[in-house]
Amino acid sequence: MFEIVHRCDQRKGSIAAVEFEGEAYGAGVSFFLGNLQPGKGPGLHQHPYAETCIVLSGRAAMVVDGKEVVAGAGDVVIIGPGTPHRFTAIGDERLDMVCVHDSDRFIIQPLGD
Repeated sequence: MFEIVHRCDQRKGSIAAVEFEGEAYGAGVSFFLGNLQPGKGPGLHQHPYAETCIVLSGRAAMVVDGKEVVAGAGDVVIIGPGTPHRFTAIGDERLDMVCVHDSDRFIIQPLGD
């Protein structure tokens, strides 16, 4: 079995160029493809599963489990289940980042800032 989700059929989100949930396709993962201008990003939240973020270009100021870090192009950030986190695009260029959720659907628990 295989499926192609063509660009014209991909769902966009408020801060994501693509939001893909695997549930409808029998895939065990979901992902966001973010393309954020500087100053943009999600507020503090957590998930009951792991999330892996791959920075393709730009930089992200992140707070993960209370620790402040900066991730840049080529960095991979692994966030464990139930770990509070947020990020903001920083610098002069847009942030391109793929965030893979270890779940067939998004479960986002907002925590406030």
